Amino acid sequence: MRIKSSDKTRKIGWLVIFSFLFSVVWANSLIGTTDLANWLIENTLTVISLLFLILTYKRYRFSNFSYLLICTFLCLHVYGSKYTYADNTFGFWLQDIFHSSRNQYDRLVHFSFGFLLYYPMQECFSKWLHYPGRIAFFLPVTVVLSVGALYEIIEWLVAAIFFVEQGISYLGTQGDVWDAQKDMAMAFLGTAIASSLYWTATKVVSSKVESNTSIS
Repeated sequence: MRIKSSDKTRKIGWLVIFSFLFSVVWANSLIGTTDLANWLIENTLTVISLLFLILTYKRYRFSNFSYLLICTFLCLHVYGSKYTYADNTFGFWLQDIFHSSRNQYDRLVHFSFGFLLYYPMQECFSKWLHYPGRIAFFLPVTVVLSVGALYEIIEWLVAAIFFVEQGISYLGTQGDVWDAQKDMAMAFLGTAIASSLYWTATKVVSSKVESNTSIS
């Protein structure tokens, strides 16, 4: 019982740290924003995500590693809302480093969506919903593709119908007519890499377990 209590305390302690770090980044993005209307639109999904994590916390708790990945992604997202994605200062730095013709911060966040959230989704499907291993392995990839496409449609609706004045800032296409397709491709690339790493790590761990079992 002491071990379980200690593990639970340690897990909550890490969650408090992640929550604090995110709160600092989120507050900084609001205080230093250059476009409040765009910040409010961008952070609608942030609030929805946080509500999901809070409301499901008693029923299911992610691992510390998953919470770290989720926290990192949310920090990247809200930092993008500080300056708008097209005018993000870190994106301009990347643009200079790689001699790009555009600010690539939006591509980085879409890639991170697939790369960072693959493992938390896989953990949710396998440990929470108890899906078979193969389905839990592939399902996050399809979810990333589906959500990525849905997000692009929502972006279009927000920019073209609901908040026309904020449309250009919110979309951040920077004149690229294939921006939506490239964003989805980056998300798919991220989840493809993450799933490959997970598969490799799983194989390595299972082979070590089998090796230790045969030795004993």
